[in-house]
Amino acid sequence: MSLFKRMKEKFTTQSESVTEKFKDGLSKTRDSFSNRVNELVKDYRKVDEDFFEELEEILIEADVGVATVMDLIDELKDEARRQNIKDSEKLQYVISEKLAEFLQKEDDDTALNMQDGELTVFLFVGVNGVGKTTSIGKLAHKLKQEGKSVMMAAGDTFRAGAIDQLQVWGDRVGVDVVKHSEGSDPAAVIFDAVKSAKSKGVDVLLCDTAGRLQNKVNLMNELEKIKRVIGKEIPNAPHEVLLVVDATTGQNAMSQAKTFSKSTEVSGIVLTKLDGTAKGGIVLAIRHELEIPVKLVGLGEKVEDLYEFDPDQFVYGLFSDLLLEEEHNNK
Repeated sequence: MSLFKRMKEKFTTQSESVTEKFKDGLSKTRDSFSNRVNELVKDYRKVDEDFFEELEEILIEADVGVATVMDLIDELKDEARRQNIKDSEKLQYVISEKLAEFLQKEDDDTALNMQDGELTVFLFVGVNGVGKTTSIGKLAHKLKQEGKSVMMAAGDTFRAGAIDQLQVWGDRVGVDVVKHSEGSDPAAVIFDAVKSAKSKGVDVLLCDTAGRLQNKVNLMNELEKIKRVIGKEIPNAPHEVLLVVDATTGQNAMSQAKTFSKSTEVSGIVLTKLDGTAKGGIVLAIRHELEIPVKLVGLGEKVEDLYEFDPDQFVYGLFSDLLLEEEHNNK
């Protein structure tokens, strides 16, 4: 099924406002990437080696990542040969389909791992300044809107102001925050939060963690300690370890993802500030090279502007003009 047909089906099951949010949120990336692809198609009517070299350069500049670009170009060349595509305009549709394939692997699940009838625990990790606490607050709001009871744990006891920042979010979205004093043991905070959440019958516990300790080893040891504390209280928890990275930092976000995924078991990525960058291709690089699904994306500054990641919505946001043209041609 083509990307366009899949999107038509989603219009019947999802709010079109979500689709428009992805489209609006990806406008900067679309302007720099998809519009350049359109220009490339106009400049090269025929698919040849020069065409692929130019496309390679466009992808790299969108922060797709060299390794991912090489794999993508190879697959596009193979598909062009297989379908005997000589016209660059026809290859444009293949590019959108391949991007969607790269973002959603077989048996991949970008949905959050929610537990039915028992406490769900999410652990948020990531360096300081990427929007970790804000993402926790926005997810708390999203879950509350879905009818779930939520609690937050102020496990970042090292960064000055981190506890107060999470409390501000708790007050804003109407969620209780379990906290200790600054400098206290993060694992003890989260232990108390798990106990409290269980006793109150809370549906979801969102745990903040430190973005930096004295060194990387200490940080990773602290995260492992927190995971052990949670696991002793709730088998198979935490149910998600969500790494928060800032899309505007491009390849630096990729570097952070590599570091954390080597040191702790990351189950999903939260990509913040995607609406603020022209380098949204970093989504492809993270997904393809690290085999970690992107689960949530930030597409604005409002409390409701955190969305579950959808590969088709993402690619549609990049190629909406092209796909609308396909709809018109098929009528």
